[in-house]
Amino acid sequence: MIPAPRDTSAGRHPAARGAAPDPATGWALAARDGDPTAQAAFVRATQVEVWRFAAALVDPDSADDLTQETYLRAFRALPGFQGRSSARTWLLGIARRACADHLRTVVRRRRLDERLAADAHTGRAHPDPAGQLDTADLVRRLPAERRGAFVLTQLLGLSYAEAAAVEGVPVGTIRSRVARARHDLVDAVHDAMAG
Repeated sequence: MIPAPRDTSAGRHPAARGAAPDPATGWALAARDGDPTAQAAFVRATQVEVWRFAAALVDPDSADDLTQETYLRAFRALPGFQGRSSARTWLLGIARRACADHLRTVVRRRRLDERLAADAHTGRAHPDPAGQLDTADLVRRLPAERRGAFVLTQLLGLSYAEAAAVEGVPVGTIRSRVARARHDLVDAVHDAMAG
C-alpha cells in the first residue's frame, strides 16, 4: 500500500495554503512581518470601523482617543497575531478591552470625585491659612485632568507611575499635571488672601 501524500500546509495560515484572507487580515500579517506599508494599509482599512465601535460603546467624544489606544495596543500585540481569526475580529476585541478599561477609569474618577465632595461637606476642619477657603473646594476648582493627577499623587499617595497607570497617560504627563495643579492652588490661595 502506498501512503497518501502528506499535506505540508497544515497549521499554516489560509493565505499560505492558497486561500486569500480578507484584506485586513492580509495587511495585518504583512505588518506583523515588518512591512511599514502594510501597517499603514491595515490602519486605513480598519480605522473607521474601530472608531464607530468605540463611539457606540463609549461616546463620540472619546472615540478618537480610544481608536488611537486600540492601535497602540494592537501594534504591541501584533507579533503574536497568528491569523487564526480575522484581523477585524482580533482588532475589535482589542477595541472592546480599551473601551472597558476607559469606562472603568471614568467610574473610578467619578467615585473619587463623589468621595471628595462628600468629605468637603462633613464640616471637618481643613488647613486653610486664609481661614476662608475649604481645601476640597480648591481642589474641585482644578481642571479635571489636573485634579485627578493631584488627588491620586498628593492626597491618596500613589506614586507617579501608579497614577499614570490609573489615568492611562505617561508618567511625565502626571508630573506636569501635578506641577500645574500646585501652581493653580497656590494662585487660588494667594488670590483669596489678597482679595
